[in-house]
Amino acid sequence: MSELVAIGQIVKSFGVKGDVRVKSLSDVPGRFEGLREVTIEMPSGKTIETVVSRVRKDLDSYVIGLEALASPEEAALFRGSLLKIPEDQVPGLPDGQYYEFQLIGMAVKDEHGQLLGFLEEIMETGSHPVFVVRGSGREWLVPGRQAVIASMDVVQRSMTVRREDIVGDDHAV
Repeated sequence: MSELVAIGQIVKSFGVKGDVRVKSLSDVPGRFEGLREVTIEMPSGKTIETVVSRVRKDLDSYVIGLEALASPEEAALFRGSLLKIPEDQVPGLPDGQYYEFQLIGMAVKDEHGQLLGFLEEIMETGSHPVFVVRGSGREWLVPGRQAVIASMDVVQRSMTVRREDIVGDDHAV
């Protein structure tokens, strides 16, 4: 079975049928339309596989009916839970483009092979993302630009950066 990828987060219950309001975590347009099954991952880590019975776009979120949730009270218990799908259901991207889930946790080294840490967060800044790398009590801010990233291997989960182009914090994180 392939890894699961979060595509949405339950914000709250909605209506009297046990539907939930979901914030999309996906950049894929229409991600929820046609969705048939999802895995709900609760904050505790417990997972439940369920059938999607209905989906509708509502302003900046989605209202989704899930067969596992039969009442508003039951749906309210799942607030904060993630909706996940198998990674093999995620559409491919053109070369040089990556999904956030493919980058988080990646080992980041400088051009001399020294491990700087692991990519823990991606900040959107407008012109390009900034990768937050933490390790050995330090934090590095790595601009997500081709000029800074010497190489990236999603399969090996590693990135090599040009150290002179990143900002490092010499203080403990």
